[in-house]
Amino acid sequence: MSFLRRRSATPAGPDFDVLAMDPGDWPGNLGAGLLPAPDGTCQGVFLRYDLFGGRGPAMIIGNLPEGSPARDVPEGEVPFEVGQLLLALENDEEVTVVSTEDVPVMQGDNLLIVRRVKLSESRISCVQFDRSDNVLVTIASWDRPITDDLYALLKPLPAELFQQG
Repeated sequence: MSFLRRRSATPAGPDFDVLAMDPGDWPGNLGAGLLPAPDGTCQGVFLRYDLFGGRGPAMIIGNLPEGSPARDVPEGEVPFEVGQLLLALENDEEVTVVSTEDVPVMQGDNLLIVRRVKLSESRISCVQFDRSDNVLVTIASWDRPITDDLYALLKPLPAELFQQG
């Protein structure tokens, strides 16, 4: 996938393309956060899409490069993005991974292997896939199923979105 290439490093933002939905395509509020490492490199980007009028996100999309500590989740524990979604919704119930299933999905002319993560909280949908540049994309959605149509909406966001002003 040509849009999943590595970009030259920029000190104020991620050194990889961020795959997400364009904020202009989303009717609610968008928030973005960077996960910095002590050396100043970017260890992940998280986008929060809020459809609930400030009462919490409907979806979080994370992009974690290889080596990011947020990728190291013990077996049976939820992905980092699911934890962030629960925190933002002020939901403190314990949620665990029940099972995972790999599913092939066509994105344009490309085959994408998507890992569907089934959780003990049925109102959360979660999928993950690895990009060709070893960035892990995780999508966690509250009370909205994640369908194959969503993958067609994903695109790289411009680096300027993450530059410090």
